[in-house]
Amino acid sequence: MKLASRITNVKPSATISITIRANELKAEGKNVISLAAGQPDFDTPQHIKDACAKALQAGKTKYSPPDGTVALRKAISAKFKRDNNLDYPVDQIVVSCGAKHSLYNIFQIIVESGDEVIIPQPYWVSYPEFVRLAGGAPVFVETTQEHNFLISPEQLEKAITPKTKALVLNSPSNPTGMAYSKEALEALAEVLRKHPEVVIVSDEIYEDLTYGGFKHTSFATVAPDLFDRTFTVNGHSKTYSMTGWRLGYSGCPDKESAKAIKKLQAQSTTGTVTFTQDGGVAALNESQDCVNEMLKAFEERREYIVNALNEIPGVKCLNPQGAFYVFPDISAWGIPSMDLAKRLLEEAMIAVIPGGAFGADSNIRISFATSLEDLKEAVKRIKEWREKCKK
Repeated sequence: MKLASRITNVKPSATISITIRANELKAEGKNVISLAAGQPDFDTPQHIKDACAKALQAGKTKYSPPDGTVALRKAISAKFKRDNNLDYPVDQIVVSCGAKHSLYNIFQIIVESGDEVIIPQPYWVSYPEFVRLAGGAPVFVETTQEHNFLISPEQLEKAITPKTKALVLNSPSNPTGMAYSKEALEALAEVLRKHPEVVIVSDEIYEDLTYGGFKHTSFATVAPDLFDRTFTVNGHSKTYSMTGWRLGYSGCPDKESAKAIKKLQAQSTTGTVTFTQDGGVAALNESQDCVNEMLKAFEERREYIVNALNEIPGVKCLNPQGAFYVFPDISAWGIPSMDLAKRLLEEAMIAVIPGGAFGADSNIRISFATSLEDLKEAVKRIKEWREKCKK
């Protein structure tokens, strides 16, 4: 059977392929330590699970409205106001099957054939594929470790052309963990004001996972005059360790765009799972102590892994401001990132993600969403493996 070019042109996810191979080795009885996970290693907090169970017992098992239950959209609207000082009415919020689905939907409704979408590099692996699936062309703007992997106003201005449809911002970032300060966002906004045709897609899924006193700021908060062309994307997955629940959402710039996503979703998934949305309400409306507990553990792990990696000869690692990843530069080792990831997995039983998957072959992505004990053992194995390679 001949498949459509739109799917044959999509690249497979390196994140998933590494995880699959790591699971195969584990099934063979190998002691694999995975530093590849893009999800917290904590269980979903009990009060969230209880709210879902209560919804099930109450018979909330029928179709959800395509844009999400009113109760959840009200909770999201209140969250935007409380945490971000953003006024998103309920009819400008669409709940989807994870923030990934939210982003896919946005590109489907705004991108046409020939449109360009600016994506700072390194980038989350799915952004360019979403753009290609919508018929657009990703335009990568390379950032550097020396500048904390952040796109500059000058780079943004240079990248914008008459074909530019959108700019993707991910702060804090997957894979780098770096984030844009309020001042950095204001500088980008100054450029975007000169280009009223450019839409901003702000992926803020890691907003609550920040460290060292860094404060997340939403792009639309910094530039309220650009609200009417900014999508703010978030979800429950990372903050509340609810990756499998598939709850993401878009704050849309106007009712028209929200209706467009709702229409698209009605013809694809219909909506996300009804009873999980009650858990989503509990997550947003009830105590946030569970988030603070996870943050405390992540901060301890971050401090350890950054210091430990920087002690390994040839490794240069920034201290991330958010998320739960470090993105060390391993170019001094002279091994392409995919080859390095394969060798670490097969020879040291350590799963990492090659930086090449994110457009940065000089780096690897390491997740510290695992126990401190496992992180210490992983660093020990990497050091030993590297020493053997030198002999």
